[in-house]
Amino acid sequence: MDLDEVVSRLKSMRNPENVAGMARFGISPEGALGICTPDLFRLSKEISRNHSLAQRVWNTGIHEARVLAAMMDEPTKVTEKQMEKWVADFDSWDVCDQVCMRLFDKTPFAYDKAEEWSGRKEEFVKRAGFALMASLAVHDKKADDDHFERFLRIIARESKDERNFVKKAVNWALRQVGKRNKRLNSKAIKAAEQILKMDSKSAHWIAADALRELKSEAVRARLG
Repeated sequence: MDLDEVVSRLKSMRNPENVAGMARFGISPEGALGICTPDLFRLSKEISRNHSLAQRVWNTGIHEARVLAAMMDEPTKVTEKQMEKWVADFDSWDVCDQVCMRLFDKTPFAYDKAEEWSGRKEEFVKRAGFALMASLAVHDKKADDDHFERFLRIIARESKDERNFVKKAVNWALRQVGKRNKRLNSKAIKAAEQILKMDSKSAHWIAADALRELKSEAVRARLG
């Protein structure tokens, strides 16, 4: 497929009812077609991996096209410059999370960007840092615990950010690190208990919500 064919396929999949409902989930409907993620994934399989085309698809600015671009790009060809360009374009939590989960966490720059972006001021750039932490905790099975212990320190540092899309990503990262293995579960619980003591509504919510899951019987049983 070329760019025109991809855009044509996307527009043919438009669902106005879904667009109308996106605002309820905190997603701006501007530039959106209302296409469900599973449908985008199936389309990406038809196109296959194509780095050059993914750049052009991203530049259309269509909401779902940007999710599709992450699905069809080639992680080994992604540069730091591209990551900085794309993260600056993030304007919704779903595009942020999908790009981090499906593309950025597979690049050699993922750990550095997770730490760097978590300290940035821009809401969706900062969210991307924690979305990367969460994604790496799930997907990078061979990584040493040291990476995730550093993440826990950053999570504690940034847990007072009251912005909704940031605090939810901080919570997500804390929970995923704490579910990685038994040792990190213990470390994450200790971190959450310290965060809970902070004088911050955001920190209290992040920690209390994470502790419910990290101390649950289901998680304990899975980790042995």
